[in-house]
Amino acid sequence: MSRRGWISAGAAVLLLWFAIGGARAELPTEELKVADQILTVEIAATPQAMARGLMYREYMPEAHGMLFIWPGDQVVAMWMKNTLIPLSVAFIDRDFRVLNIADMEPRSLRTHASHGPARYALEVNQGWFGRHGVETGTRIDDLERLLTDLAGGRH
Repeated sequence: MSRRGWISAGAAVLLLWFAIGGARAELPTEELKVADQILTVEIAATPQAMARGLMYREYMPEAHGMLFIWPGDQVVAMWMKNTLIPLSVAFIDRDFRVLNIADMEPRSLRTHASHGPARYALEVNQGWFGRHGVETGTRIDDLERLLTDLAGGRH
């Protein structure tokens, strides 16, 4: 193969790698206190970041998660297509109260919906909420501070 052929083949492989999700854009991270624990959460606030979520991750540290932020209140649903690690998701309303928690299995196409209008969802390693006493009705007080910081441009 000529040099030009190798370059073209390399470019095609690189484009394919990006197209199937081999590289992910770094999302902003923040610290969020939940049940006396500090989580480092990635912020997913754009349609692209929300669609991608935690797909293709092979590992997530115990004290990490992803916070999804919708612009308004709505019933939302999550699934685990292309997600390789088991997760739990807490659907949270505008008053920062947990509506419900769902345990989700890797690569599942089953949808898990909020039990009412949600504005936020917090994904963590499966079982994290139970291990730390977070349940339906728990208020995530520090979420208000985090949102104020984000609105002020700090991150």
